Amino acid sequence: MRILLIEDESLLLEQLHRSFSESGYACDSATDGREGLYLGQENPYDLAVVDLGLPSLDGISVIKQWRSEGRKFPVLILTARDRWQDKVEGLEAGADDYVAKPFQIEEVMARANALIRRSAGFASPLLQFGYVTIDTGAKRASLNNNPIDLTAYEYNALEYLAMRSGQVVSKTDLTEHLYDQDFDRDSNVIEVFIARLRKKLDPENKLKPISTLRGRGYRFELSETQH
Repeated sequence: MRILLIEDESLLLEQLHRSFSESGYACDSATDGREGLYLGQENPYDLAVVDLGLPSLDGISVIKQWRSEGRKFPVLILTARDRWQDKVEGLEAGADDYVAKPFQIEEVMARANALIRRSAGFASPLLQFGYVTIDTGAKRASLNNNPIDLTAYEYNALEYLAMRSGQVVSKTDLTEHLYDQDFDRDSNVIEVFIARLRKKLDPENKLKPISTLRGRGYRFELSETQH
């Protein structure tokens, strides 16, 4: 999953970036509102974490602009403001949740994960697809209750496809959501990830959980009856 962090406190931004990156997220970041607004307009994020008190353009204005332009990714606001009116204003501007400073990084990440999951239509952090279970909280997957050894990128590709189960996901779309803005992207790497996932999810090559639609992309599809 690819997220955008907008925070002007450098130490806090570094801490957030490190924590999310270590959990397998691809992270872009900005230290002021105008830069953050631009990044959110130009890239297909799965979530934005936005501080309200930003230089050049405040967080409320950034969120309002995104929403007016039809940007629908979930937004988690960070605020040092104690007034309940500020929190209400953030939510009414189009944010989906908030965390008040000071906070524990674990709470921010738990709320972020929940927002991404819910935006894809899943209430539980455990996604069950036949014999495959994906734990979006722990960032791991299992096959018939046996852990699957996945790299961070393999897991991220699986989670992204699974949250869009039954939908066709283009290679470009998958690439955009796996890598941050500074990564040297190679579309051939996606093919390698998919090939590895197929072998790990379907060792006997019977159920074919990930299909390739020539010229269109990939589709993850497993029903409850497939064991």
